[in-house]
Amino acid sequence: MSPSFPSAVPAGLLFPESLLHTGWFAVLATFVAINTVMYAALALAKVLPKVHPTEWIRTRNERAESRSIYPDAD
Repeated sequence: MSPSFPSAVPAGLLFPESLLHTGWFAVLATFVAINTVMYAALALAKVLPKVHPTEWIRTRNERAESRSIYPDAD
C-alpha cells in the first residue's frame, strides 16, 4: 500500500510577475546581489595566504647587507 500524494506538490514560494517588477523588489535584489559578492570576496580573502607588503619595502632600520661574522647565513 503506497501513500497517496497530491497531484501538484508545491516546489517553493512563487510570486506573481507583477510583484517582480516593483521598485522595492529591485532594491531587495540589488542588496542581495551586493551581499553575495561581498560574502564571496571575504571567503576568498580568508582562503588565500596573507600578504605582508612591509616585507617588500626596505625600511631605514634594516641593513642593506649582513654584518654577521657568518656573512652567508641569513
